[in-house]
Amino acid sequence: MPKVACVTCKNPFYSKPSWIQKGFGKYCSTKCYRSTLRKGRDIACEICGRSTYKQAKDIDRSKSGKFFCNKSCQTRWRNQLYIGELHKNFTTGESSYRVVLARARILKLCRLCKTSDSRVLAVHHIDKNRKNNKLTNLAWLCHNCHFLVHQYEGERVKFMATMV
Repeated sequence: MPKVACVTCKNPFYSKPSWIQKGFGKYCSTKCYRSTLRKGRDIACEICGRSTYKQAKDIDRSKSGKFFCNKSCQTRWRNQLYIGELHKNFTTGESSYRVVLARARILKLCRLCKTSDSRVLAVHHIDKNRKNNKLTNLAWLCHNCHFLVHQYEGERVKFMATMV
Protein backbone atom coordinates (compact mmCIF):
# COMPACT_ATOMS: atom_id res chain seq x y z
CA MET A 1 0.00 0.00 0.00
CA PRO A 2 1.34 3.42 -0.88
CA LYS A 3 1.84 6.12 1.75
CA VAL A 4 -0.15 9.28 1.13
CA ALA A 5 -0.15 12.64 2.97
CA CYS A 6 -3.46 13.70 4.55
CA VAL A 7 -4.97 16.75 2.82
CA THR A 8 -5.90 18.35 6.15
CA CYS A 9 -3.12 17.59 8.64
CA LYS A 10 -0.33 16.49 6.22
CA ASN A 11 0.35 13.33 8.27
CA PRO A 12 1.37 10.30 6.19
CA PHE A 13 -0.96 7.27 6.16
CA TYR A 14 -1.49 4.13 4.12
CA SER A 15 -4.26 4.06 1.52
CA LYS A 16 -5.42 1.36 -0.84
CA PRO A 17 -4.47 1.94 -4.48
CA SER A 18 -8.08 1.35 -5.58
CA TRP A 19 -9.25 4.14 -3.23
CA ILE A 20 -6.66 6.54 -4.61
CA GLN A 21 -7.68 5.63 -8.17
CA LYS A 22 -11.34 6.45 -7.42
CA GLY A 23 -10.41 9.77 -5.78
CA PHE A 24 -10.75 8.58 -2.18
CA GLY A 25 -8.00 8.03 0.38
CA LYS A 26 -7.29 11.74 0.92
CA TYR A 27 -7.84 11.90 4.68
CA CYS A 28 -6.13 9.98 7.48
CA SER A 29 -9.21 9.96 9.73
CA THR A 30 -12.87 10.83 9.93
CA LYS A 31 -11.95 13.81 12.09
CA CYS A 32 -9.77 15.28 9.32
CA TYR A 33 -12.47 14.63 6.72
CA ARG A 34 -15.20 16.31 8.79
CA SER A 35 -13.04 19.33 9.53
CA THR A 36 -12.93 20.10 5.79
CA LEU A 37 -16.73 20.08 5.65
CA ARG A 38 -17.02 22.89 8.19
CA LYS A 39 -17.75 26.15 6.35
CA GLY A 40 -18.53 28.28 9.41
CA ARG A 41 -16.21 29.76 11.99
CA ASP A 42 -15.61 29.97 15.73
CA ILE A 43 -17.24 33.05 17.28
CA ALA A 44 -17.04 34.34 20.86
CA CYS A 45 -20.28 34.21 22.87
CA GLU A 46 -21.73 37.70 23.41
CA ILE A 47 -22.36 37.10 27.13
CA CYS A 48 -19.66 34.79 28.50
CA GLY A 49 -17.00 35.07 25.76
CA ARG A 50 -16.68 31.31 25.32
CA SER A 51 -15.75 30.28 21.77
CA THR A 52 -18.49 28.46 19.87
CA TYR A 53 -18.72 27.18 16.29
CA LYS A 54 -21.46 28.59 14.07
CA GLN A 55 -22.33 27.41 10.58
CA ALA A 56 -22.12 29.89 7.70
CA LYS A 57 -25.90 29.80 7.16
CA ASP A 58 -26.49 30.64 10.86
CA ILE A 59 -24.10 33.57 10.60
CA ASP A 60 -25.93 34.87 7.51
CA ARG A 61 -29.39 34.46 9.08
CA SER A 62 -28.60 36.32 12.31
CA LYS A 63 -30.75 39.45 12.69
CA SER A 64 -28.81 40.91 15.61
CA GLY A 65 -25.31 39.86 14.55
CA LYS A 66 -24.76 38.48 18.06
CA PHE A 67 -24.01 34.83 18.80
CA PHE A 68 -24.30 32.74 21.96
CA CYS A 69 -22.86 29.47 23.18
CA ASN A 70 -26.22 28.19 24.52
CA LYS A 71 -29.84 29.16 25.20
CA SER A 72 -29.01 30.32 28.72
CA CYS A 73 -26.66 33.04 27.45
CA GLN A 74 -29.14 34.01 24.74
CA THR A 75 -31.92 34.37 27.32
CA ARG A 76 -29.74 36.54 29.58
CA TRP A 77 -29.02 38.85 26.63
CA ARG A 78 -32.69 38.99 25.62
CA ASN A 79 -33.78 39.78 29.17
CA GLN A 80 -31.39 42.74 29.25
CA LEU A 81 -33.09 44.21 26.19
CA TYR A 82 -36.71 43.85 27.21
CA ILE A 83 -36.91 44.97 30.82
CA GLY A 84 -38.84 47.86 32.35
CA GLU A 85 -39.73 50.58 29.87
CA LEU A 86 -38.28 48.60 26.97
CA HIS A 87 -40.72 45.70 27.49
CA LYS A 88 -43.60 45.71 25.00
CA ASN A 89 -46.22 45.35 27.78
CA PHE A 90 -44.81 48.20 29.88
CA THR A 91 -47.31 50.99 30.40
CA THR A 92 -46.31 53.37 33.20
CA GLY A 93 -44.75 51.23 35.91
CA GLU A 94 -47.47 52.25 38.38
CA SER A 95 -48.37 48.65 39.20
CA SER A 96 -44.81 47.55 39.99
CA TYR A 97 -45.11 48.07 43.75
CA ARG A 98 -45.57 44.36 44.52
CA VAL A 99 -42.36 43.60 42.62
CA VAL A 100 -40.52 46.30 44.58
CA LEU A 101 -41.42 44.66 47.88
CA ALA A 102 -40.69 41.16 46.57
CA ARG A 103 -37.23 42.12 45.30
CA ALA A 104 -36.41 43.77 48.61
CA ARG A 105 -37.36 40.47 50.29
CA ILE A 106 -39.72 42.17 52.71
CA LEU A 107 -41.51 39.45 54.65
CA LYS A 108 -45.14 39.06 53.52
CA LEU A 109 -46.74 39.82 56.85
CA CYS A 110 -49.47 42.31 57.74
CA ARG A 111 -47.94 45.18 59.74
CA LEU A 112 -50.92 45.42 62.09
CA CYS A 113 -52.50 42.00 62.66
CA LYS A 114 -49.41 39.91 61.67
CA THR A 115 -51.34 37.59 59.32
CA SER A 116 -49.13 35.88 56.75
CA ASP A 117 -51.79 34.53 54.37
CA SER A 118 -50.61 35.85 50.99
CA ARG A 119 -54.13 35.54 49.56
CA VAL A 120 -55.36 38.46 51.70
CA LEU A 121 -52.26 40.66 51.67
CA ALA A 122 -52.20 43.94 49.78
CA VAL A 123 -49.58 46.66 49.37
CA HIS A 124 -50.31 49.93 51.17
CA HIS A 125 -48.89 53.25 49.95
CA ILE A 126 -48.10 55.17 53.12
CA ASP A 127 -48.40 58.66 51.57
CA LYS A 128 -51.46 57.50 49.55
CA ASN A 129 -49.68 58.37 46.29
CA ARG A 130 -49.95 55.29 44.05
CA LYS A 131 -47.23 56.62 41.75
CA ASN A 132 -44.69 56.76 44.57
CA ASN A 133 -43.34 53.20 44.53
CA LYS A 134 -40.26 53.76 46.65
CA LEU A 135 -39.53 51.04 49.17
CA THR A 136 -39.87 53.49 52.08
CA ASN A 137 -43.44 54.27 50.96
CA LEU A 138 -44.70 50.66 50.77
CA ALA A 139 -45.91 48.18 53.39
CA TRP A 140 -47.82 44.89 53.48
CA LEU A 141 -51.32 45.02 55.01
CA CYS A 142 -54.17 42.51 54.90
CA HIS A 143 -57.35 43.75 53.19
CA ASN A 144 -59.12 44.31 56.50
CA CYS A 145 -56.30 46.38 58.04
CA HIS A 146 -55.80 48.22 54.75
CA PHE A 147 -59.44 49.34 54.81
CA LEU A 148 -59.19 50.38 58.46
CA VAL A 149 -56.00 52.41 57.89
CA HIS A 150 -57.64 54.30 55.03
CA GLN A 151 -60.95 54.92 56.80
CA TYR A 152 -60.12 55.51 60.49
CA GLU A 153 -57.66 58.02 61.89
CA GLY A 154 -57.01 55.89 65.01
CA GLU A 155 -55.90 52.93 62.89
CA ARG A 156 -53.74 55.22 60.74
CA VAL A 157 -51.94 56.49 63.86
CA LYS A 158 -51.53 52.93 65.12
CA PHE A 159 -50.09 51.91 61.72
CA MET A 160 -47.66 54.85 61.65
CA ALA A 161 -46.45 53.86 65.12
CA THR A 162 -45.44 50.43 63.72
CA MET A 163 -43.46 52.10 60.93
CA VAL A 164 -41.00 53.75 63.32
